[in-house]
Amino acid sequence: MKQLLKLLLSFGLVAVFGGMILESVGIPLPSEIILPFAGYLVYQGKAGFWAAVLVGTLGGTVGSLLAYGLGLWGGRPLLERYGRYILIREEELRRAERWFARYGAEAVFFGRLLPAVRTYISFPPGITRMRLPLFTIYTLAGSLIWSVVLTYAGVILGPRWESLRRLFDLLDVLIVVLVLGGVIYFFRRRRQGRGAGH
Repeated sequence: MKQLLKLLLSFGLVAVFGGMILESVGIPLPSEIILPFAGYLVYQGKAGFWAAVLVGTLGGTVGSLLAYGLGLWGGRPLLERYGRYILIREEELRRAERWFARYGAEAVFFGRLLPAVRTYISFPPGITRMRLPLFTIYTLAGSLIWSVVLTYAGVILGPRWESLRRLFDLLDVLIVVLVLGGVIYFFRRRRQGRGAGH
C-alpha cells in the first residue's frame, strides 16, 4: 500500500488512471484507496472533482474493455486448460455462461459496484461474447457511480488523510498474510489432487 500511495503522490491523476486500468484488468489494486486519493487531490485543490471522477471512470472502463478482450480472445480455452488449478470446473464455467447470457447487463452493472468482484467481472462477458456496446454502457454506468462515491469520500476524508496511513500499514500486513495463506492452500490442493490421482 505504501508503494501505491507513493506512486499516487508522485503522479496524481495519471497514477489514478493507470491504477484503475490495472484493477479492472484483473490486477487487485484497490480502487477503495485509489479513488479516495483522487478525492484527496480535489481536497488539496490539485484537481477538480469531476476531472477526478472522469479519470477514475475512464480508467475503470478502459481496463474492463481490456479484460473483456482477454475473455473474448483467450478466456474460454485458457480456463478449460488451466481452470482446474484455480478450482474452476467445466460445469461452473458453463453455468456462468448461461447466467451471463440471461443476466449479463445487470451482472456487469452491479458487479462494478462490488469490491473484489469488480476486479474480475469483465472476463465472463468476453468469454460469453456479450454485445460490446451493451457491455460498455453498463460498465461506464457502474464505473461512474463507483468513482463518484469513492472520490467524494476522499474529499470528505481529506483533513484526516495523513492519519489513515497507519490503517494502510495494517492493510499491508493483512494482504501479506492473505497471499501467503492463498499460496499454501493452492499447493495443498494440488498435492491432494496428485495423491488422489495415484
